[in-house]
Amino acid sequence: MPVTAPPPSRGWFTQLLLRLHFTAGLFVGPFVLVAALSGAVYAVAPTIEQSVYRQELTAPSSAPALPLADQVAAAERYVAERHPDDTVAEVRPAPEPGTTTRVMFTEEGLLESQTRAVFVDPGDAAVRGDLPVYGTSGSLPFRTWISTVHRSLFLGDVGRLYSETAASWLGIVSLAGIGLWAFRLRRARRKRDLLLPDNRVTGYRRTFSWHAATGAWVLLGALFLSATGITWSHFAGDNVSTLRSALSWQAPTVDTALDGSSASASGGEHAGHHGGSAMSMGSPTTTPEQFDQVLAVARDSGVQAAEVRIRPPATAGTAWTVEEIKLSWPVAMNAVAVDPSTMTAVSEVTWADYPLMAKAAKLGINTHMGALFGLANQVVLLLAALGIAAMVVFGYVMWWQRRPAGARSGRAPAAGALARAPWWGTAAVVNVAVGLALLLPVVGVTLLGFLLVDALLATSGRRRARQ
Repeated sequence: MPVTAPPPSRGWFTQLLLRLHFTAGLFVGPFVLVAALSGAVYAVAPTIEQSVYRQELTAPSSAPALPLADQVAAAERYVAERHPDDTVAEVRPAPEPGTTTRVMFTEEGLLESQTRAVFVDPGDAAVRGDLPVYGTSGSLPFRTWISTVHRSLFLGDVGRLYSETAASWLGIVSLAGIGLWAFRLRRARRKRDLLLPDNRVTGYRRTFSWHAATGAWVLLGALFLSATGITWSHFAGDNVSTLRSALSWQAPTVDTALDGSSASASGGEHAGHHGGSAMSMGSPTTTPEQFDQVLAVARDSGVQAAEVRIRPPATAGTAWTVEEIKLSWPVAMNAVAVDPSTMTAVSEVTWADYPLMAKAAKLGINTHMGALFGLANQVVLLLAALGIAAMVVFGYVMWWQRRPAGARSGRAPAAGALARAPWWGTAAVVNVAVGLALLLPVVGVTLLGFLLVDALLATSGRRRARQ
């Protein structure tokens, strides 16, 4: 007897969301859990660093700050005794009294976008220590280690697939959860139970109540972390960058060329967390006195923030750059290129020059890193990450609690929802999956695989039922 598809039925979309939410959570849960726990630690890492690296970050001298020339010269003498081949790549003057100036050097054996920072007390030019630092945010070793775990598990590009899977599927699972929550909202007698766990029940129902209530509170945070995290990913991140370039949504950069060629300088929006452009190598003719002169030109040209970085030319025929790197609100992103032969500004970029979407991307990334609103930002991220981790754990506990008597694993929602959908529903779901495969390859391809396997399981089940 030929096998015919069942007629379209109501409730197919809810059943599809339920099965997708369950299946994705089951198999992607470990990736999301690792990303959430490492992200929770990363969120508060800037505060932890202030304590762990207090020696390097604090300046005990109360004397007025010496010229940068004296501070750079002290750092060069310190480095010459230990790493004579190192050259100055960047200087970050102390942003406020009681903090140190960072004189950063290139060094063989460090990571890409990593330099050796010598911490100098601006009051007496005493060297307070040296540490490898990473990216625009100047991550110190603890935060760099956590960032690498969060990004790739120390497995390079292969490991980056883990974080891309976690970031991509976190958004899909969250959106499916929104749909399920909305369907429950229509049927719930006590709306309170959708926001607060119901401890009057026990077993599976209590765990489900905690899972659903936690999800309601962390939902927006999960979607935000998923969307911003995708921009750092391997395949999807490249697609997002290509799209932003095509739509002219990228951040502007100063032109550092002095000989008519084209060159630019920028740390990139992601340089503070998971990477960024390589540091400049420093011109052979760079002198300590030039740092004061170049900074003075930049100050006259509108670079007023205390948090700046001064970079010597990368090659002959290019300019110095001075960039504001204030990541907290209100951000400061002005940048100036300075011709060292004339000590004049030759190119300028201000925050007002950023396209709207470039501003949104910058603010979103700073928030993802816990930098935009300081400690409050870090606490919110910590709670959101712990909430996401708790939802994963609740999900596995629910799966275990739903197992049939004597079984070693839980019971999955029934397959075949898509087979019961009307033609337009099937077409819409497939088109969404194909679109995701083009923009977010990891989640799109696996989503198409899920739909295919789900349809095959439903077909196989109907055949067995008819035999």
